[in-house]
Amino acid sequence: MSTPEITLGPSTAERVRSACARAHQAVLAIDGSDPVVVPVQHLRAGGDVVLTVPTDSAATALAWQASRAGLPAVLELTDRAPLSLREPVRSLVWLRGALHSVPPEASRALAAAVATDHPDPGLLDVGHTTTLLRLVLDSAVVADSHGAEPVPLDDLLAARPDPFWEIEDHWLEHLEADHGELVDLLARRLPRHLRGGRVRPLGLDRYGIRLRVEDTGAEGGGADNDVRLSFGDPVDDAAALSRALRLLVGCPFVNGLRARH
Repeated sequence: MSTPEITLGPSTAERVRSACARAHQAVLAIDGSDPVVVPVQHLRAGGDVVLTVPTDSAATALAWQASRAGLPAVLELTDRAPLSLREPVRSLVWLRGALHSVPPEASRALAAAVATDHPDPGLLDVGHTTTLLRLVLDSAVVADSHGAEPVPLDDLLAARPDPFWEIEDHWLEHLEADHGELVDLLARRLPRHLRGGRVRPLGLDRYGIRLRVEDTGAEGGGADNDVRLSFGDPVDDAAALSRALRLLVGCPFVNGLRARH
């Protein structure tokens, strides 16, 4: 995939924090062991990721056998679009660090602390079918349609997820299902050579909207292109987001853009 234009948008650190917040899939990799699916992961401000793994997994055993320095490991997070795109993966994030076990007497308190910020139902399995571990970060890398880029940890920890990360899926699904006319208007703002493809909503954040153009022509070879259309100014709430979308297409009186969630 190529990106025809780069306009105002979130920083790399913001993109990673948002991807971590909404990641639909996470896998923990340890040398000498098969990758293990991570049901719950939460990046904390202190520079560690609290995660759950199956209690009977090799990752749990290896973490408990590791020295006080921890066990080298990589957490791979996949950010997928909610729509049925030809290529649904929007970005991959790799968090590398040292994996540490969590004493049983501290697990309940740590799970409760994580639930305060990240109330995932999977935390209820801790102590039953899953075990808490901590990945103390050394580095972070993100790969998306812009390419691969490392993120300084200080920048990553200072950044915050996009304010719309929890409702983004609902808005994109709503745009595709109920507001095809709005997507058509957005498509008119694309470079001329991309207007013949199938235009799909790809991402939405406080800075603008991203569109995926799926090439339907014989000469295109099935190539996809991602384009960002920026708002005039960043927005922070649903009302401002709706207004910014309407202004972006030059139709300030288009109604009913709020998705149910």
